[in-house]
Amino acid sequence: QVQLVDSGGGLVQAGGSLRLSCAASGGTFSTYAMGWFRQAPGKDREFVAGISWSFGNTYYADSVKGRFTISRDPAKITVYLQMNSLKPEDTAIYYCTAGKRGVYEPEYWGQGTQVTVSS
Repeated sequence: QVQLVDSGGGLVQAGGSLRLSCAASGGTFSTYAMGWFRQAPGKDREFVAGISWSFGNTYYADSVKGRFTISRDPAKITVYLQMNSLKPEDTAIYYCTAGKRGVYEPEYWGQGTQVTVSS
């Protein structure tokens, strides 16, 4: 059974950086897409970034292009989200995701990690 454990959130000032981590287990990740979604209070859940496990093809929401970088470490079965130049509008709960339907339709979710960016 697929399990995702995400971590690395915290409080940071605008312009700062954070790195989120997602440790995965229980799946055939060579055939999976993995990534990150986020949800702010009172707002819809939105796609942030995704990556194919096999080739490492990456996908980003327009709002984070040039600031966020998604990567994976096959040896650790871990996905990372490096977030630079953070803005207050990046404040949200970030969820690690995985599935075989593509980056925009995850089947599995982590528990979420809070990212708060202050002005």
